[in-house]
Amino acid sequence: MTTLTVLKFPTAEGAETMLSTLQDLQKQQLIQIEDGAIVTWPAGARKPKTTQLSQATATGAGALGGAFWGLLFGLLFFVPFFGLAVGAAMGALAGHFARFGIDEDFIDSVRSKVTPGTSALFLLTSGAVVDRVVEAVKGQQFEIIQTNLSKEQEDQLREAFGEESVAQK
Repeated sequence: MTTLTVLKFPTAEGAETMLSTLQDLQKQQLIQIEDGAIVTWPAGARKPKTTQLSQATATGAGALGGAFWGLLFGLLFFVPFFGLAVGAAMGALAGHFARFGIDEDFIDSVRSKVTPGTSALFLLTSGAVVDRVVEAVKGQQFEIIQTNLSKEQEDQLREAFGEESVAQK
């Protein structure tokens, strides 16, 4: 089962540091990074900068692509800046994401916690050897915001964004 995890950091650099740690764990086959993105929001900036992980970082087999990340980040960070017309359309989109286990509580939680001066690492992962991952990330300051996707939700999400299920490959 794939897990969508959001790790929030108290600094704009924290997400990059964690990603480096997780990449090392992936090389040791202790976690599989299927896809992800980083949000960096420097203090004083009007909006965050978002970057999808490269093919070299993610395994690609479970990748959702730019459409998924673009829509999710639009929903999370840019709706408040666009006003009511776009907000109504994004409200409908939020209902669509809820089908995949990304509900309004998750969206509100991420939106309220990822603020100027912070960063976040959004990951789709599987196969984590939890005790080894926990040991490797000790000492890094972060907060976990997590949604576990069921197999059905995972397949629906990939189908909605034009990706095959890992099981079908």
